[in-house]
Amino acid sequence: MADTHSKSSVPNAKVFVFPFIDLIPASNAGEEAQDRSMHEAEQTESPPAGEEEDTDSMDGSGLCSLTEEGEGGGRREREVEEEEEEEDEQAMEAWLGAELQELDGPKWRAVPSLRAREIGRNSAHFVQRVCGSRGLVQRLELQGRLERHTGCVNTLHFNPSGTRLASGSDDLRVVIWDWARRRAELEFDSGHKSNVFQAKFLPHSGDSTVAMCARDGQIRIAELSATQRCKNTKRVAQHKGAAHKLALEPDSPCTFLSAGEDAVVYGIDLRLDRPATKLVVVKEGDKKVGLYTIFVNPANTHQFAVGGRDQYVRIYDQRKISENDNGVLKKFCPSHLVSSESKTNITCLVYSHDGSELLASYNDEDIYMFDSSHSDGADYHRRYKGHRNNATVKGVNFYGPCSEFVVSGSDCGHIYLWDKHSARVVQFMEGDRGGVVNCLEPHPHLPGMATSGLDHDVKLWAPTAENPTSLKGLKEVMKKNKRERDEDSIHHGDQYDTQLLWFLMRHMRNRRPLRSRRVEAGEADTDESWSSPESSDEEDGGPDHIQCMSS
Repeated sequence: MADTHSKSSVPNAKVFVFPFIDLIPASNAGEEAQDRSMHEAEQTESPPAGEEEDTDSMDGSGLCSLTEEGEGGGRREREVEEEEEEEDEQAMEAWLGAELQELDGPKWRAVPSLRAREIGRNSAHFVQRVCGSRGLVQRLELQGRLERHTGCVNTLHFNPSGTRLASGSDDLRVVIWDWARRRAELEFDSGHKSNVFQAKFLPHSGDSTVAMCARDGQIRIAELSATQRCKNTKRVAQHKGAAHKLALEPDSPCTFLSAGEDAVVYGIDLRLDRPATKLVVVKEGDKKVGLYTIFVNPANTHQFAVGGRDQYVRIYDQRKISENDNGVLKKFCPSHLVSSESKTNITCLVYSHDGSELLASYNDEDIYMFDSSHSDGADYHRRYKGHRNNATVKGVNFYGPCSEFVVSGSDCGHIYLWDKHSARVVQFMEGDRGGVVNCLEPHPHLPGMATSGLDHDVKLWAPTAENPTSLKGLKEVMKKNKRERDEDSIHHGDQYDTQLLWFLMRHMRNRRPLRSRRVEAGEADTDESWSSPESSDEEDGGPDHIQCMSS
């Protein structure tokens, strides 16, 4: 994949004259000559009138008739295959076009908006409208790469002001980037013993506190100094299984939530001597549901949503959870997946900017948007399709200051952006040479984003392309993703072994680095920890360096 996209993805107007050449009738002289030569050949091969057939030939043996029947049978088989292919193609087109709405006209126009800003009209909303405009989304292109990690980059997070970007990796390290200058300001060892899955700046902490979680189940805090060094890292909670996601409370510098594959949600308050408090154990009946994702409602921070190893999005209210009650406020699930026999699970969910909508990305299924104000058991509101979420635990996100778009990576290595209301793809970009894009982090204030995946770098995107995207090759890739998904669903029993083998082969080169590498000048790490009462040192370990994948 080239480092940058072509500056002129849409042909100039002059090019459009060339298709009209197809309308000019071609000369049939070549066809007539070919017909004459074939006719002469037939006359030469046929025996003269009155001449007996050669008795040594096989013509009288009946093989000729059998051959003709065989050719006819083969012709019929080909016709049947062509009919089936045509039916499959029609079904695919119908699937791609289903549940789509017409795109609205552009809501932001550059020239009138700039003129209005010059005279002071609507200047307060100028940046918001620019960042949420479809025209700029369709001009996103690769700006550069941030290269420092030696393993897959599993997490990205901008600080609240958008000046710094934190990234975490399979190499157990966290890097704080001055992304605008393409420079690593700080690099430190996380203290984790296996793949770092999240690293996030706590809000209103002066960018001095980073919360982290990893495959080893630990929840750790890194304390950073103003002199570009990490003072220490401490463990504040321990899950009995991998911990994939943290959920920040928008206005709190000392409280956040964690979720793990042990089905436990911890509330963590750094002001307490023992910071971790078990809020809930997520269950369906008597069976625990391992968790992959958690997110706090930005409009009501008492509420949070979780998703994991079943098909349900569960919303909880911290004020209504008791020991005798599981405390589920609402459960959402697409109606066709409620009784589905496939082992569908949720890899990521996220609230919109105002908490009114909730996105959920399903493993080897589509992305669904729910109205968070709807009653318990309500069906999905929108469906976004075309990508592939199978090989790893994919992220999903809203893009735009008012959540105007939906963005996701894909196993095919592309980045998809859908218009939220119409569910149509409006941008389609090659995002990862390693084949999978997992993390998508929009900038909090500017039109652009950072992405990462199996590649060992972080990619930065901005709307600098001269022309909007032509979506070249989009339909073919979407169809290919759907066909592969359907084939995998037929062979679902062997799916886990296939994924595991694929990852082991791909990540043989990413073996765990020596622990001695983590010690650098001015960098400290400690095993001092604030553990939850249920934590156990036996749980500190975990499988080394297999990229986060669906279970």
